[in-house]
Amino acid sequence: MRIPYFPGCTLHSKAQNFDASARAGARALGIEMDELPEWTCCGATFSMSADSVMGLVAPTRILASAKEAGKLLTLCSFCYNTLKRTNRVIATDAERRRKVTTFIEEDYQGTVQTVHLLEVLRDDIGFDALAKRVTKPLRGLKVAPYYGCLLLRPADEMGFDDPERPTIFEGFLASLGCEVVDYPHKTECCGSFVAVSSPDAARECSARILEVAAKQGAEMVVVSCPLCQYNLDQAQRVVQAGPTRQTRVPVLYFSQLLAIALGCDEACLHLDGHAVDPRPRLANWLEQTSQVTALAS
Repeated sequence: MRIPYFPGCTLHSKAQNFDASARAGARALGIEMDELPEWTCCGATFSMSADSVMGLVAPTRILASAKEAGKLLTLCSFCYNTLKRTNRVIATDAERRRKVTTFIEEDYQGTVQTVHLLEVLRDDIGFDALAKRVTKPLRGLKVAPYYGCLLLRPADEMGFDDPERPTIFEGFLASLGCEVVDYPHKTECCGSFVAVSSPDAARECSARILEVAAKQGAEMVVVSCPLCQYNLDQAQRVVQAGPTRQTRVPVLYFSQLLAIALGCDEACLHLDGHAVDPRPRLANWLEQTSQVTALAS
């Protein structure tokens, strides 16, 4: 399976571990993520302005570049939200479509389906089939999924999963052999861009999420958003998840666990940049992965 891939800005800079581990995991499953040539930033957030179309220009140009394939894969929750909501506008609002496509000089009708890698794993590979491809089952690893805001909201536009009781992350983690930890804060906001203007407020939001997950027995949290990963991870670097709290929970991208479970080369994981080092808890699987890689070479 080959599918056009939009990595977005952060996955080419601060979140290279997300990009590299996803490519490795997908390749192990026979999926080639073909990066779009000469892509630009999607704008990071969906434009809410009804009387201006300039915020739709960048994401529409990205979508149009994948129109022949009819499908576009992305990983970042911000990119996924921006592209999917923009496509909905282009497909349903004739006047704004006319303005945008005239400006970018592209005949694009909103025909591209934006998909997340988790959707590809669920719908194209299948979680049962994924479980059979796992070579390093992560049995005994207690993992809490964290959805955040943008994968699920607004629910009628995203259609990613049930906004109140999502299950796609849980199904994915179970297929890797993980013990899935349920907790009530998995769809709460981590603080998002508030981390720029009011870092203390963002840290408090993240600290609550981590504390609740840890109390439910989570040994690590997995995410699909570079900003969520940053906020949750950095909250523990600065104040250990709060002035009086001792919560220390590694925060990984779901693709890192995917790559480990599929026996990919440890180099794609880039685990040395985490504020809370996940390697002590992952030592058994990482050692096995390294041994398999050495034997294969």
